[in-house]
Amino acid sequence: MISHGKDMKVFSGNSNVNLAKDICKLIGIQLGNAEISHFADGEVSASIYESVRGSDVFLVQSTSRPVNDNLMELLVMTDAMRRASAGRITAVIPYFGYARQDRKTKARDPISAKLVANMIVAAGADRVLTMDLHAAQIQGFFDIPMDNLYGNPVFVDYYAKKFGERCEDMVVVSPDVGSVSRARTFAQKLHMSLAIVDKRRQKANQSEVMNIIGDVADKDCILFDDMVDTGGSLCNAAKAIVEVGGAKSVYACASHGVLSGPAVERVNGSPIKELAFLDTIAPIEASLSEKIKYLTVAPVFAEAIERIYQEISVSKLWV
Repeated sequence: MISHGKDMKVFSGNSNVNLAKDICKLIGIQLGNAEISHFADGEVSASIYESVRGSDVFLVQSTSRPVNDNLMELLVMTDAMRRASAGRITAVIPYFGYARQDRKTKARDPISAKLVANMIVAAGADRVLTMDLHAAQIQGFFDIPMDNLYGNPVFVDYYAKKFGERCEDMVVVSPDVGSVSRARTFAQKLHMSLAIVDKRRQKANQSEVMNIIGDVADKDCILFDDMVDTGGSLCNAAKAIVEVGGAKSVYACASHGVLSGPAVERVNGSPIKELAFLDTIAPIEASLSEKIKYLTVAPVFAEAIERIYQEISVSKLWV
């Protein structure tokens, strides 16, 4: 018997409504009837138009751009559900913002990821479900259960179908040392070789590529990262792979397409043939770039939500 909630209800903020609708369609339920709006001065208002008393509530909201607005929407929705006597509240955050501020890199730095975790818990969330955290240790910032899903299987399935037997002759390239672990796992599943781009970051959002560790000459390569923000690191790495390493072609993929500032323009002007993202962040208009493609994570989140509701292990999704 499921004791934490009499039924399951899924609601969405404004950050990624289409993903929430796709999740509901796969689960076989209707998206919850709610309206998240803003007052004239920018304050967030949440109106829930159906009872959630005793229900197992899942709130789908990426804390992507505009980061602070979307974060406040999540907090206000969570508070509204708690005050409406929801049985349990799970914050489903496909993209967890502020994750890059997970430690002090210089004197008097904040650890904003921990602050955001505290705010989500204080608002009344009982557990958190997210995907591909920038830093896995952020799971420890929460004093409630947190499940970090992996987008790796989605990319593995996509490229296995796209390239087939060619995969064994291709190379997965990590754009920096910090992404080596996830790139290695990805390469092993596709039976590809691994290479690393050695770079030295001069200042925030700028990087200088130095050299390529590994053999990419005359190879088809896949750059693998967890997110693309301004696109500088990824596009510089792609350029180095071709010009320094002598690669034949470059594809790229990343879990989260943040795409700030000149990112789309940089991608369009780079040697990258195709850049695949997961739809953890609402996709940009297709007309902005023919190179950018989105793969849906709705099936992964739908299964995770059903498993959480039914009190079944979620660890199966991590394999």
